[in-house]
Amino acid sequence: MTRLARTHAAIDAANSADPDRAEGAPAALLYGQRMSAELAHLMPDAPETLQIAVRGQHIERWTSPRSGYPEGKAGYLAWRRDLHGFHATRVAAIMAAEGWPEADIAATGAMIRKEGLKRDPLVQMLEDVACFTFLRWYFHPFAEGRDPGGLLTIVQKTARKMSPEGRARALAEFDLPEPFASAFRA
Repeated sequence: MTRLARTHAAIDAANSADPDRAEGAPAALLYGQRMSAELAHLMPDAPETLQIAVRGQHIERWTSPRSGYPEGKAGYLAWRRDLHGFHATRVAAIMAAEGWPEADIAATGAMIRKEGLKRDPLVQMLEDVACFTFLRWYFHPFAEGRDPGGLLTIVQKTARKMSPEGRARALAEFDLPEPFASAFRA
């Protein structure tokens, strides 16, 4: 087994403890595997550091619920910032145990913390992969019963996070009805 495979297996082992089994398997485990599949689809030759960041970007997310933070935008942003740091630290420990060089650990952590979003192509690819994973696996269940106006706002925010290339691919690959599709043309 390669070092990358061992690292993915360690991330998967951690995520296997997720108590959410709504889809028949641990939700965090499925999310990480789906992220890896989307990366393989979008960037088959992705560097190993990005492959690890994609697989581990939500490692053990259930251990820090949103309900542990104040309501509102400030609470949400604090939760997200803290999660990025937590996920980067957990993945760094796994990488160190597998003997990855410090430069690779640091690069992976920067991607997970989304440092350089819109400027660093690898960080941007991680974000594009997350958006593709959302659209392919989570959008339809998420959309059920939601207010169409509020849902459109969420789709617009998702599209704004993506690169122009990612938005173009999303339009080509997903059958998004109007006005959702127009958010990816902007």
